[in-house]
Amino acid sequence: MSEFSKELQVTAEFCHERPIDVFNKHIPWEWVEEAVQQTGRVSLRKRRLPAEQAVWLVLGIGLQRNRSIQDVCDKLELAFPDVDGELTPMATSSIIKGKERLGDKPMRYLFKTTAQQWEQQSDFDEVCGLKLLSVDGTYFKTHNTEENQHFGFAQKGASFPSVLAVTLMSTRSHLVSDAAFGPVTNSEISYAQQLVGSAPDDSLTLFDRGFTSAELFTSWQGASSNSHWLTPIKTKMRYDIIESYTDYDHLIEMPVSPQAQKQTPYLGKRWQARLILIPTPKGEIKGFITSCLCPERYLFDDLVKVYWERWEIERSYGELKQYQLQNKPTLPSKKKSPDISGTIGKFNQL
Repeated sequence: MSEFSKELQVTAEFCHERPIDVFNKHIPWEWVEEAVQQTGRVSLRKRRLPAEQAVWLVLGIGLQRNRSIQDVCDKLELAFPDVDGELTPMATSSIIKGKERLGDKPMRYLFKTTAQQWEQQSDFDEVCGLKLLSVDGTYFKTHNTEENQHFGFAQKGASFPSVLAVTLMSTRSHLVSDAAFGPVTNSEISYAQQLVGSAPDDSLTLFDRGFTSAELFTSWQGASSNSHWLTPIKTKMRYDIIESYTDYDHLIEMPVSPQAQKQTPYLGKRWQARLILIPTPKGEIKGFITSCLCPERYLFDDLVKVYWERWEIERSYGELKQYQLQNKPTLPSKKKSPDISGTIGKFNQL
């Protein structure tokens, strides 16, 4: 069991019998009100489960996954009294309708708000004065309904459709600061492109080798002030050495594919990066490329340490993937647009 799964179990047990104050301890009521108001989901008439309460319901469902939606609503004491002033149990159908009326936008807004606020309070791992983050993709299972078929299946013969999510995460706090998601038929690179500009100034973002793209990395580097990237090298990577700092540290130039040139003419025919090679005890050569070009400012040993300590053992996304406990849908909603923002927001809350 991963550390994230253990934390999820402990949190679920902690939340088992506790009311709504468990959830609003770190999420002020004002943030919820703002999310509802700014996205036009304010209830026009008095309801037993207004939009603000539905937000807490979505958070509660994620933290108490083994409970029914009605049980979560009752345990968190979310429903307002009826017209007679009685706190009678709400029908499951009424609770579901209240949740569906809420939609996705308030949860997306709340996710952004909480991520921004908590990011300001969080410490980052740093190297050479750069905050360390990482980008990776993960799949969230959703319900096997007709409306969700367009998301596609992550594997042949899979029981549930999946949504592909690509997230930007702090390597220290594991706080997810931004996410892009959609059908699994789209590439991870296409979703990573939607995160361009989300990394803070003076940062270094680690990417899996599957994200290697001249367009993505060039855009990432230019979107924020002093925003850099680092990714492991692919086998059979083509490059020419422009300058060598040591036997294992080079400035290189790589070709831009004709397809990328056609789609993004400003890239030109070639692009540059710094190549750092790492010989292993078994005689293999590992390594990575990065936009941290200056060897005096971004020291060889510091970057290699990042690769070994943060890339090789990074577990953030393994934890996020473990959110798919057992062979069940991760996302509680059966509708066409599942609650990705709510799910990631709940991960941040943990």
